[in-house]
Amino acid sequence: MIEELKSLDELVAEAEKQGKTLSALTLELQAASMKTTQEALTQKMHENLLIMRQSAENGMLETASPSGLSGGAAKKMADSKIGLLGDMAQKAVTYALAIAEHNACMGKIIAAPTAGSCGILPGILLALSECKGISDEKLVQGLFTAGAVGMVIAQNASLSGAQGGCAAECGSAGAMAACAVTELLGGTPTQCAHACAIAIKAIMGLVCDPVAGLVEVPCVKRNATGATIALTAAEMALAGIESALPADQVIGAMKSVGCMMHESLRETSQGGLAATKTAREIEKRLRSN
Repeated sequence: MIEELKSLDELVAEAEKQGKTLSALTLELQAASMKTTQEALTQKMHENLLIMRQSAENGMLETASPSGLSGGAAKKMADSKIGLLGDMAQKAVTYALAIAEHNACMGKIIAAPTAGSCGILPGILLALSECKGISDEKLVQGLFTAGAVGMVIAQNASLSGAQGGCAAECGSAGAMAACAVTELLGGTPTQCAHACAIAIKAIMGLVCDPVAGLVEVPCVKRNATGATIALTAAEMALAGIESALPADQVIGAMKSVGCMMHESLRETSQGGLAATKTAREIEKRLRSN
């Protein structure tokens, strides 16, 4: 019996052995580790879900952040009738944008796992609730599944853009969300691990290059695209498509790539998009105000 969330492969193997979901095993392990009850942890996660829903609702009302760099994108996405994404993905993108924009407006959010990637996981869960009729009780289970992935990544790689680039933030959030969706739609623990690995591989090497050092450009829109990557990874895993590489090794590779990144590409706003001519003009304008 494992006692700590240090390996996703080990967690999956134990869950398969016991015939449990990742969420059930994670809740059991966390309650024992924190010396509390499963009921108390479940209630706390319900509270987190409520904040996520409130941040999405409030974000839909945001028209402009203090910097003026973001705001209003979620409303535009919600009103779009083009339909390229389909209802589920469009809602996930809309809510991911809303929550990220609410964060940019200094609103209350749940870091999932970070503020810079706060829209991906809740955006998808809220879309699941509306489009698939997933209950809040089930969504809470999904949060525990996502949390397990986040804890494993935190111990074996990084959740910080300053350490591992945006892959550590939006990549981790995408992996967490993909894993949660896979379980909530009936996937096995093994399929959850494949979804996690597929999602991380899709965002491997993404740099962290916030314009003017603010968590807005390109961060808000990366939450939207991160949500679509997570959904794609989950659907692939549920269809029986497997990652050729184990999740733990993919997470290890993410750490290695992050360590190879030049510091200019790790949240310092010295490289990438932050170093473009327009970005520098924006930075100069904001500093003069």
